[in-house]
Amino acid sequence: MKTPFVTKEKLEEIIKEVPTPFHIYDEKGLRANAEAVKKAFSWNKGYREYFAVKALPNPSILKILQEYGCGSDCSSFTELVMAKAVGNTGDMVMYSSNDTPDEEYVFANNMEAIINLDDLTMVECFEKAVGKFPKTMSCRFNPGGVFEVSNGIMDNPGDAKYGMTADQLKEAFRIMKSKGVEHFGIHSFLVSNCLTNDYYPMLAKTLFKLAVEVSQEVGCHIAFINLSGGVGIPYKPEDKGNDIIAIGEGVRKAYEEILVPAGMDDVAIYTEMGRFMTGPYGGLVTTAIHEKHIMKEYIGVDACACNLMRPAMYGSYHHITVMGKEDAPCTEKYDITGSLCENNDKFAIDRMLPKIDMGDILFIHDTGAHGFAMGYNYNGKLRSAEVLLHEDGTWEVIRRAEKPQDYFATFDSLPIYDELIKNM
Repeated sequence: MKTPFVTKEKLEEIIKEVPTPFHIYDEKGLRANAEAVKKAFSWNKGYREYFAVKALPNPSILKILQEYGCGSDCSSFTELVMAKAVGNTGDMVMYSSNDTPDEEYVFANNMEAIINLDDLTMVECFEKAVGKFPKTMSCRFNPGGVFEVSNGIMDNPGDAKYGMTADQLKEAFRIMKSKGVEHFGIHSFLVSNCLTNDYYPMLAKTLFKLAVEVSQEVGCHIAFINLSGGVGIPYKPEDKGNDIIAIGEGVRKAYEEILVPAGMDDVAIYTEMGRFMTGPYGGLVTTAIHEKHIMKEYIGVDACACNLMRPAMYGSYHHITVMGKEDAPCTEKYDITGSLCENNDKFAIDRMLPKIDMGDILFIHDTGAHGFAMGYNYNGKLRSAEVLLHEDGTWEVIRRAEKPQDYFATFDSLPIYDELIKNM
């Protein structure tokens, strides 16, 4: 059983001012988790978590994580701008992109961000775009093969578009070293949402061995190794969550086994977690507004896949609590649907839940990562508000809901929205 971090009474209070649907985030949980991550890797003096901005791109969240030493992992111009806006520049920013436009390399370099190249061809592209390499550069490694430790979202590096082979990485380092780069990083992003404490230590061993090999063959200084993301969260009630302390200890053992004997005990460890950092500390709040009785029983809510794409895109499970009915027996089988003109617009299929009445508030769990962030405007749907629940029980809107004016603002050839509706 999953328990929401917010009460029905508090949600009813918020709904008076912020209509559903909206995403809500738990500041207390976010802070406690960020502190646990920091503690887990405190054995490494250079450790830094670069929060994956793509998971939850909101300045208020970035500022909270910043208090625990977190930088920003960015993959686009807009994410770089957001990181800069909250004060993350220089080596507090890791720019890891692929198929990268030249102008984004220029912007990231001007921010003095650490730039992580995804492909050998990008070495030449970067030099042409920027003109000169900075003192520190990084490259993304793809070992190929299959990592059978994931949930199917991405567990086959051999088919992934990310990264370069070991030989390509060595060649990239040789070229960049000849052009003045002094410090190098190795990065790898292989899987998504692993529910095992073994993934990071397993990846660490692979990257640590590669680092020793590269250092010896190329004669370059490996300044950091970035384990990227992949540490998962338990979406289903029966799933067992990861133990970040055990994960940190597993990486430490690999570090002392491989890097220390090679004289590389100055290598910093970086991570780029998104889902693990914020996923469990967000929820999508929605209201039951319709019911339908045909071949199946349907409950229609005022949220849709535009508010949470993962179930429609991946078939992902998100637990649902009917607020105020937490202890009621789950006697009814429902599909929980939104109003999009798409049949996959379903938050749950054949889900056993308590009897749902119109007006009931549903709390959809674990939307704090890749929830609001993956929102879109199909069918002219407007993106929802985001609310932060503070530790003292107060709350604030940290992003307002979109208005029709926002949707129409990009149509320069049309009159403004207000003019359109004057005579309706």
